[in-house]
Amino acid sequence: MTGTVYLVGAGPGDPGLLTLKGKTLLELAEVVIYDALVSPPILAMINPQAERIFVGKYRGWHSLPQAQITALLVSKAQQYQTVVRLKAGDPFIFGRGGEEVAGLRQAGIPVEVVPGISAGLALGFPLTHRQVSSSVVLVTGHEAVEKSQDSVHWEGLAQSADTLVIYMGMHRLPQITAALMRGGRAGETPVCVVQWGTWPQERRLYATLGTVNDLVAQAGFTAPALVVVGEVVDRERL
Repeated sequence: MTGTVYLVGAGPGDPGLLTLKGKTLLELAEVVIYDALVSPPILAMINPQAERIFVGKYRGWHSLPQAQITALLVSKAQQYQTVVRLKAGDPFIFGRGGEEVAGLRQAGIPVEVVPGISAGLALGFPLTHRQVSSSVVLVTGHEAVEKSQDSVHWEGLAQSADTLVIYMGMHRLPQITAALMRGGRAGETPVCVVQWGTWPQERRLYATLGTVNDLVAQAGFTAPALVVVGEVVDRERL
C-alpha cells in the first residue's frame, strides 16, 4: 500500500507563521524532502527519526532536476506512509507544487496540499488599501529557462495593477523597473526591497522606481528578496 505525500508550505521563514497542520505533519513524518529557504527553526520541528533529503534550488544551481524530485517523491511514497514535501512559502505560489501534484497523481500516489503563507503576504504591507490600492499582482521576475520568451508583460502590468509584489526579480531588477516606467509607471512610485523577509536577518530598502537600482547596488542587497511596488509602500512606512 502506498503512502501519502503531503506538500506542506513552510511559510516565509518565521516558525510562528507555519500552520498547525504543517507542524503536526513534520512531527509525524517518516521522510521529509525539503527545499532551500526553509528556515532552521522549522527544520528543527521534524521528527528526529525521519529521513531528511535536501533538494533545494538556487539560481543557476539545482541539487536535483524537477523531474527527479517528483520521481523521488513517488519512490518514497512506495516505502513510507507519511512523506512530507516541505516547500518554502506556499507550494502553489511560484513553488512548482502544481507540477509535483500532477506527477504524483499520474503515478497513482495520494497527495494532499497544506497551504503556507507566501513570502509576499507576510511583509506587513497593506497590499490592498481603500485609498491607494484596489488590486495586487504577485509576479515572478524569474521565468522558466525553457521558455522562448517572457510571458510577463511588464509594460502592461505598469498600469493594470496598483500594487506589484515581485518574486525572484533581483537579477533582472534594472530590466523590470525600466519596463514598468516604459509602461507609464512614474519614476517616483514608491518601492521597497525586502531581503530575508521575516527571518532574523531581514533588511529593508526604501526607494522609488527611478532610484532603486542604484540604492540596491550601494547597499549590497541580493537574493533572496522581494520587491514591492506601489503607493502601499508609503502607507506601510506611516
